[in-house]
Amino acid sequence: MASMATPTLKNPSSLSLSSKPRLPSPLSAAFPNTLHFPPSHPQRRRFLIITASAASNKPTVLVAEKLGEAGLELLKQFANVDCSYNLSAEELCTKISLCDALIVRSGTKVNREVFESSGGRLKVVGRAGVGIDNVDLSAATEHGCLVVNAPTANTVAAAEHGIALLAAMARNVAQADASVKSGKWQRNKYVGVSLVGKTLAVLGFGKVGSEVARRAKGLGMHVIAHDPYAPADRARAIGVELVSFDEAIGTADFISLHMPLTPATNKMLNDETFAKMKKGVRIVNVARGGVIDEEALVRALDDGIVAQAALDVFSEEPPKPDSKLVQHERVTVTPHLGASTMEAQEGVAIEIAEAVVGALKGELAATAVNAPMVPAEVLTELKPYVELAEKLGRLAVQLVAGGSGVKTVKVSYATSRAPDDFDTRLLRAMITKGIIEPISSVFVNLVNADFTAKQRGLRITEERVLLDGSPESPLESIQVQIANVESKFASAMSETGEIRVEGRVKDGVPHLTKVGSFEVDVSLEGSIILCRQVDQPGMIGTVGSILGEENVNVSFMSVGRVAPRKHAVMAIGVDDQPSKESLKRIGEVPAIEEFVFLKL
Repeated sequence: MASMATPTLKNPSSLSLSSKPRLPSPLSAAFPNTLHFPPSHPQRRRFLIITASAASNKPTVLVAEKLGEAGLELLKQFANVDCSYNLSAEELCTKISLCDALIVRSGTKVNREVFESSGGRLKVVGRAGVGIDNVDLSAATEHGCLVVNAPTANTVAAAEHGIALLAAMARNVAQADASVKSGKWQRNKYVGVSLVGKTLAVLGFGKVGSEVARRAKGLGMHVIAHDPYAPADRARAIGVELVSFDEAIGTADFISLHMPLTPATNKMLNDETFAKMKKGVRIVNVARGGVIDEEALVRALDDGIVAQAALDVFSEEPPKPDSKLVQHERVTVTPHLGASTMEAQEGVAIEIAEAVVGALKGELAATAVNAPMVPAEVLTELKPYVELAEKLGRLAVQLVAGGSGVKTVKVSYATSRAPDDFDTRLLRAMITKGIIEPISSVFVNLVNADFTAKQRGLRITEERVLLDGSPESPLESIQVQIANVESKFASAMSETGEIRVEGRVKDGVPHLTKVGSFEVDVSLEGSIILCRQVDQPGMIGTVGSILGEENVNVSFMSVGRVAPRKHAVMAIGVDDQPSKESLKRIGEVPAIEEFVFLKL
């Protein structure tokens, strides 16, 4: 994995993410429970993370679900620890007003009522595990409470469980076991298949996916992977080839799922994708239940497209006892055991204890999953630019062709502000968020943006283009470039070979103003269709008619061209997602040479 240098600026701000608080200060004395950061402006101070109670009193940590002893010991060295399990919602709300931190697993709902009942004392919520579906992040942020999780400790356990299910499925272990215990001896019925020489497609090549790949290679399998974000050199280092999604599912004998559940991956395996698979494929899922359309999987099993499936996760947990999928004779199931080893449980306990203690001490938490506190006046001024930054990141990463690992991003800010009056950390974090979040389960914010980028081998550099003029507006434009990748939309490539998008804020609304070398002007609302076309009369009307026939409202339309009657790029803002048929019709218009649909 490539390393990431500290983000650089031609005119760097005096305040960086690694800046240490200068204490004591007058505000520190007045507010001993607040961590203060150096001002980027003589009259402005930034408040980032609310920390624990005064040093003279130990903070209190409520552990609401069972935690490993090693983690409890770490907590007890720093805080008073109250282990109260199986609390009702009412009991939790009663106790929480006496606690500075709360640690839960997946069984405790930490909703808005919990934060309101804390009376402002609750400073940190620790989730012992990865998923944070049971924590109301918006309410946590509103109440100044940091939420941290433990995303790395169960990596090996999840990978081992994936391999266990892979082997058990291939050799019908669960079915044969049940048969023998029922008094039968059916050797011929449970003839399995070998793993050696078979092709395994790993969908999602993050921590768990790469560990599964290593182990599968050791079993003599040929391993390919699809992950729009994984660096190709990291895959090559363990003998894995990165391929497109269609190639992965079309050539695999076995498919192992390791992607997060996001809008982009929800029901990723469905009737359409099952139809593209090799007949007799076998599927393992230790990721998230929602990435498979479970009704479609039952149909694929019944039709013989999918020979077997081994599932540790489900859309609804626990699944209904009469679930057709669970009861299917060619499906092996386990009750979400991916992280359930003694070693993983201890590792998670230590990881979450360290994160909670660090947050209570006022340290920046690399595993923070909600937004930090930012002064209201800064947010008000930067709000439209923050939105612009994230959407440019989302656009840029969607233009990257599958299989290209994103490693190098350059951000240029055109501004008339002096360096000490323009801190880019928040904008950089939002660009990182836009690039990473659509294809990851990580929540990116000001606290963890640089760490998250470094962890994924993503190097982000920044430059400031100093403009003449009034400094009243913080920015004239933001440009995002991704280097050393191929593009789904060739016209998005600049003269120097990078994917390039640029935008600015007009009347408080983010606009896309440049794609590659083409000038456009389209509001970044809804979604966007980009078309490269031969510049000729009637093109706007032709495309508009196709969308209108499906009642898709066009919010903006802009055409940028190199010269009359030559090539042009048309950018179309739409409020709704057109159907695949409509997009196909647009692509079949003779004068349109290429097009791409981008979700915002």
